[in-house]
Amino acid sequence: MSNDLAKLSQHLDHKFTTPETLRLALRHSSLSVGGPEGSNERYEFLGDRVFGLIIAEMLLDRFPNEDEGDIAKRHTALVRQEALVRVAEVIELGDFIEMSDGEAASGGRENDSVLSDCCEAVIAALYIDGGLEAAERFITTHWRDMIEETPEPPKDSKTSLQEWAQARGLALPAYDEISREGPAHKPVFVIEASVEGRPTAQASGTSKRKAEQEAAEKLLEALTNE
Repeated sequence: MSNDLAKLSQHLDHKFTTPETLRLALRHSSLSVGGPEGSNERYEFLGDRVFGLIIAEMLLDRFPNEDEGDIAKRHTALVRQEALVRVAEVIELGDFIEMSDGEAASGGRENDSVLSDCCEAVIAALYIDGGLEAAERFITTHWRDMIEETPEPPKDSKTSLQEWAQARGLALPAYDEISREGPAHKPVFVIEASVEGRPTAQASGTSKRKAEQEAAEKLLEALTNE
């Protein structure tokens, strides 16, 4: 793992006045000693809120004639795990995350959940050290093109799966919780999506909503490729 945080700071377009802020954002919970304050989990919580706020403002500015529903669809697509992982890979974030040897050996540096969580924590570090301007600069740089990729408001996977089922006269898709693992403050849900008479699909997520969306997307892809 590279310890050259100056390189990461260049990717983030911000010179940290308090480098420890960035170091904490990069510290995975597998190294946490003495509770959540020893890892990036609290930063992840803050970064998620800052991230969502800035993306919302960007969308309102970019699409002044769209209603709240369409803006919400765009927002959901842009703040989801895949978008965060995409940016994390561009800035090579996995190389800088501090984690236990066991976590690294199990593929932690390429794990989508680890990368997306850390990316949110880094956004929090930018906000804490440089204010909203620093966080906004980073997000604008890396999400501007993603906003332009979708001329029309995207449909979320659950809506698309529902429309697929209704078009064929089938019952609405069902979502069943298969398991819930991890600590109470940060559970991981496994959800199974199903449509009457068709194969099922499972996915995991840090919330039921995320897991349901992922399961719906997997199932829809399988159904449309039949």
